[in-house]
Amino acid sequence: AMLLTQRQQAGSRGQCSSCLLPLLFLLLASPQPSQAAIQIPSNFKTPPVIITQPESVTVFSVEDLVVSCEAAGNPSPTFRWTKNGTEFNPGSDPELKVSERPGSSVFYTLSNTMDNLKQYQGKYVCYASNELGTAVSNEAILNTESPPTQQKEKKVKLKKDEGNSIVLNCNPPQSSMQPIIHWMDWKLHHIQLSERVMVGKDGNLYFAHLTPEDSRDDYTCNVQYLATRTILAKEPISLTVNPSNSVLQNWRPHMMRPTGSHSSYHALRGQTIELECIVQGLPTPKVTWLRKDGEMSESRTTKEMFDRRLRFTNISESDGGEYQCIAENSQGNVKHTYTVTVEAAPFWTNSPVSQLYAPGETVKLDCQADGIPSPTISWTINGLPLSVVDKDFRRTLTASGSLILRDVSFGDTAIYQCQASNKHGTILTNTNVYVIELPPQILTEDGNTFTFVEGQKALLECETYGSPKPKVIWARNSLASLLADPKVNLLTTGGLEISNVTHEDEGIYTCSVQNSNLSISAELEVLNRTVILTPPQALKVQPGKTAIFTCLSFVDHKLGSPLIQWRKNDQKLFESHSDEKYTFEGPDLIIANVGPDDEGVYTCQIITKLDMAQESSTLTLCDRPDPPVLFQIADAQHREVALSWTPGNDHNSPVIEYAVEFEDQDMKERGWEEFKKVAGDKKHVSLTLWPNMSYRFRITAINDVGKSDPSKPSDIHNTPAEAPDSNPEDVRSESLDPDTLVIAWEKMDKRNFNGPDFKYRVMWRRVLGSGPTWHTHYTTAPPFTVDDIGNFSAFEIKVQAVNEKGEGPEPDPVIGYSGEDVPLEAPMDVGVVLLNSTTIRVTWAAVKKETVRGHLLGYKIYLTRTGSRGHHRALRAREPESTVMVETATNEEEKMISDLRPYSHYDLAIAVFNSKGEGPRSETLPFTTKEGVPGPPMSLTLDSPSETEITLRWTPPDHPNGILIGYLLQYQQIVQSDDSPMQVEKIDDPMVTHLILKGLDRHSHYRFYLRGRTSAGDGEPIKRDGATTLDGAPPANISLSVGEKSVNLSWVAKKRHRNVGFQIHYLNKNDGSSWKKTEKVNSSQSFYQLQGLTPGSHYHLQFIYNNFTFWETDIETEGAAVTEVKPSFATQGWFIGVVSAIVLLLLILLILCFIKRSKGGKYSVKDKEEGPMDSEARPMKDETFGEYSDLEEKCTASQPSLGEESKLCSQDNLDYNGSSAQTTELNMDYSLASQFSRPSEGPEAFHSLPDNSVLNTATVSPATNGMSNSVTILD
Repeated sequence: AMLLTQRQQAGSRGQCSSCLLPLLFLLLASPQPSQAAIQIPSNFKTPPVIITQPESVTVFSVEDLVVSCEAAGNPSPTFRWTKNGTEFNPGSDPELKVSERPGSSVFYTLSNTMDNLKQYQGKYVCYASNELGTAVSNEAILNTESPPTQQKEKKVKLKKDEGNSIVLNCNPPQSSMQPIIHWMDWKLHHIQLSERVMVGKDGNLYFAHLTPEDSRDDYTCNVQYLATRTILAKEPISLTVNPSNSVLQNWRPHMMRPTGSHSSYHALRGQTIELECIVQGLPTPKVTWLRKDGEMSESRTTKEMFDRRLRFTNISESDGGEYQCIAENSQGNVKHTYTVTVEAAPFWTNSPVSQLYAPGETVKLDCQADGIPSPTISWTINGLPLSVVDKDFRRTLTASGSLILRDVSFGDTAIYQCQASNKHGTILTNTNVYVIELPPQILTEDGNTFTFVEGQKALLECETYGSPKPKVIWARNSLASLLADPKVNLLTTGGLEISNVTHEDEGIYTCSVQNSNLSISAELEVLNRTVILTPPQALKVQPGKTAIFTCLSFVDHKLGSPLIQWRKNDQKLFESHSDEKYTFEGPDLIIANVGPDDEGVYTCQIITKLDMAQESSTLTLCDRPDPPVLFQIADAQHREVALSWTPGNDHNSPVIEYAVEFEDQDMKERGWEEFKKVAGDKKHVSLTLWPNMSYRFRITAINDVGKSDPSKPSDIHNTPAEAPDSNPEDVRSESLDPDTLVIAWEKMDKRNFNGPDFKYRVMWRRVLGSGPTWHTHYTTAPPFTVDDIGNFSAFEIKVQAVNEKGEGPEPDPVIGYSGEDVPLEAPMDVGVVLLNSTTIRVTWAAVKKETVRGHLLGYKIYLTRTGSRGHHRALRAREPESTVMVETATNEEEKMISDLRPYSHYDLAIAVFNSKGEGPRSETLPFTTKEGVPGPPMSLTLDSPSETEITLRWTPPDHPNGILIGYLLQYQQIVQSDDSPMQVEKIDDPMVTHLILKGLDRHSHYRFYLRGRTSAGDGEPIKRDGATTLDGAPPANISLSVGEKSVNLSWVAKKRHRNVGFQIHYLNKNDGSSWKKTEKVNSSQSFYQLQGLTPGSHYHLQFIYNNFTFWETDIETEGAAVTEVKPSFATQGWFIGVVSAIVLLLLILLILCFIKRSKGGKYSVKDKEEGPMDSEARPMKDETFGEYSDLEEKCTASQPSLGEESKLCSQDNLDYNGSSAQTTELNMDYSLASQFSRPSEGPEAFHSLPDNSVLNTATVSPATNGMSNSVTILD
């Protein structure tokens, strides 16, 4: 390891607190969290240190006179005072009370009147002493002053004319305190201040010029003194402003405060001063500030009171110089120059440091101070000047102010005072020189980890203690010397400083004390710096919209989650909860309803516990531009006009272009129309106008946000009439009818007429044989028709614009034709060449041009298929004919035609056509196409009679395209590599429509291709994929879901397997009954429901296929077990006899009712209203099981007694033709069916049912996809 020793000049020491070191010695005697305990001798003494200085004070009341001084040291220091340089003992003054506790000295007055306090005015110094020396305090100045009081004043009444300036005087009472002035009315409302009305530093109220609204009689100056907590209200001032009856005369600015053209100011470094510039004038002047001899500091200067004050905060020497205030209005300006001189009270540039020294060392106490003017340096020892202390050759004073002590001994222990003075004040510092011998110690704990972020300045601490000062050595286990690295700096405190740390600087560092075995280690950990990956972008947002700033960052995971702090103009932003102005969502700052107050610089700060990254951007409010102003016609000459304008406010979005619009005063219904676009940096444009028009112009500005409102329109500008500049365009012939020439053109815009009495001159002549003479006709609108002109003849035609001022330019003629007629003749020499079974080439001879009677557009070839060659003529006649038409280009004399049907009869004819229509067709030319390959077979089906066989069945092709001579079958196994061999079966009999393939692999899938064959070759195939069907097997992995009276069985049906039937045998182990079985269940069903079980019973189930049990299991149905009911009296014979007798009596009673009814017997209305009896036939209850259906419960609701004859005989109960009887019959059937379907009655209930009974039909549950899940249970 390379070693680096901290070297120091003789007598130099590491930095520490200059005055508090002895006190720190006491504090460090107890262990601190990051330091070891200092081993201090029990008799260790410390020199006094003043910890509370006496303060300068102005006393306004007797309670304010309190002077105190506190100091620390061991032994505890004693105190003495001087006043104005002479000894002062407050304890000997009967007017003063002294309170001396250990470590402090305080005295205060016992007097009750301010007059007695004046004797104590002066400069006080406190001295704190023990056996190691005397510490001297700063000088404290004590002044006394009576508090300001209210003075008697006369009420002031002022009168001035409107437009004049005035000053309302405040005249605050004289005091050393700076007053705060408030001008208010009698309601204590502040007078509204502005650029016109403001308060001066002298407290007066200044009016740049008066308005009638300034009249009031309660202008009150309130003077506030913070130190005495008093407010004095001056006498109200009455001001009357006489309004002017005429237009006010504007006047140039004049200085009100300060007066004249120049003033001087003196300030001390660090103070706050204000330059004032209050002016009068009409209109109210604007004030600007500038520095004449340099650049004004932005950080230390601000403008206040409507720019009337320039405030310097913490002024420095560089702010000294000349400044100028310029006040300006429309009438002129006034200037005032300020000379600012900055001086400085003394301040330390290098102050001595308190240290421990060993005997024999040389001590150098450096003491340098600065100030304007330069201060003088003087030394005292324990408060006594060097001149008073005994001269010692070992003590010398340098020219720079340093004090050197050579070969110090224990007797040189003292407190040395360095004092710097100039005319602006005095500063003093106490320096402890403590000569003592102490063994070295390292105060910093061993094994500390110091964590920094890359790029920062790292500090590894190694604080030592001892006298003489221990010398520190730093080492690191690396190949490079620490001395060789310019980033490394050894501090006088013993610490190691590494600038701009990187990950390469990470590691273990060792700090040791030279000539001892003391050492500690420290680990330096370097983390990734926080980086903003996506800084917020500058935004331009319309008012009322939402702005979103995004700030994405990277943070080292060891730094934890960062704090994202947003600032606006360096002020912290907080999320809004009431108005939702600011919303923070992750890395986004969302600003809702953007307004003018939201403009500014927005800063995103990513703050971690070790570092911070920040990026700033701006939010600018932008909007549509204001309309241009001062829009006018600058120069008008004939058809040229120049327009000029002044741009309006662009609202932070530059104008891209201007749109110049015009309004035709003679065609106002067309509204404003765009004339020309002009670049956004232009302020004028020249336009060429149409003749004979009345114009009015306006202009709009366009930026990225939108379009401004239009400017104010210009004056009306008229242009004179002229001959037309142009002629109509697109002159052409639109002749449709034979023997006519229709001349057409595009109608000219009215603005191109250029004058009144506008018309078109139409001219035409034949191309051949008519000579140079033009036929002429005038018209006001297109088209123009010439009759009796002949069929399809060529003409030269032209159209010229004409008005009363003259003619347009000479037009160029164009060729046009008179109307066409249909062609006269058909093409001749038509021929057909067979190229293959589907393609022919048709040829013909061109027709004569004059027979076309128009523009030849081409030929139409008609092809009609009349049937197949293989059919008999009679059959062919029954085939539907299909005709296709093929058009050719203009000059073609042959045409290739494809996609014909092979082996077919066709008829062909050709006609010529023009735009008027087609001519006669040529003679029909029959031809036949050659035999071709057949189309695919119509269908192909697969069937598998066994695991190794497949039967293929097909139907012949719909389009054999010739004579079918057989089929070709190709097939191959479907494998992943797609390279299995193709097997071929050739079938020579065209009548065969099926084929059996044997010896196939039961585990493979196959792909089959079947083609028809003709003598022309093999046709297109039909393709099918398939596989053999495997032998069936009963299901495996059956799942059960047990209910009260049923059990649901489900399984997965096997693919490609044949369906097999199996049965389920089941035995109730509880009731000792015999085995029962289901009908056959199909393995392809996947689901079956076994019904008719008894709740709460144990069953054994066997699944049987081909008399073999392939699975069995035990189940227990849910619900309570059914208990057998013992025979009751209901089964006794005597009871049955009684019931039979009752039934007989009821039958007799019913017969009597019928007789009575047939004789017209009457019954009471009351009986009728009681309603009909429920006549449903109730099935007999099975007493064994004690169960009732819903119908049974309804029927039991009200059984009539035997004595209720009238009810039994009522009309409603005897109406056999009504709905009641029908309902009864249905309910009877339902009840009967319910007895048989009720599973609780067991399967024996089915013994008496015939096989074809409807009650013996299995029910199908909708949830089983149509499969039978509930079947008749057979023994």
